Amino acid sequence: MLTIYHNPRCSKSRQALQIIEENGADVEVVEYLKTPLSKAQLKEVVDKLGVEPQELIRKGEAIYKEEFKGKELSDDEWLQAMADHPKLMERPIVVKGDEAVVGRPPESVKELI
Repeated sequence: MLTIYHNPRCSKSRQALQIIEENGADVEVVEYLKTPLSKAQLKEVVDKLGVEPQELIRKGEAIYKEEFKGKELSDDEWLQAMADHPKLMERPIVVKGDEAVVGRPPESVKELI
């Protein structure tokens, strides 16, 4: 079973979901803007991705530019920022068991199918 943290307004997220569905994989779709991840859930995702929390931050978002640009935050503070402002989280993210990938490019989700 795959889980995709999805934003239906994002073309890359829609493309990744389409690839998953075309390959017949069972998928749970979590619209993370409607159902934000907790700080603990974000920590799990970051660990599965093998990245630092700051690497998941969308630096083009207005909220980033207004509140976080140029600031040095700890991993814990970045996780809290994404929990408080889900738009900051890179998308889509697909998780399968103990593995995860960021669907940029969308074809990268094939690693988990």
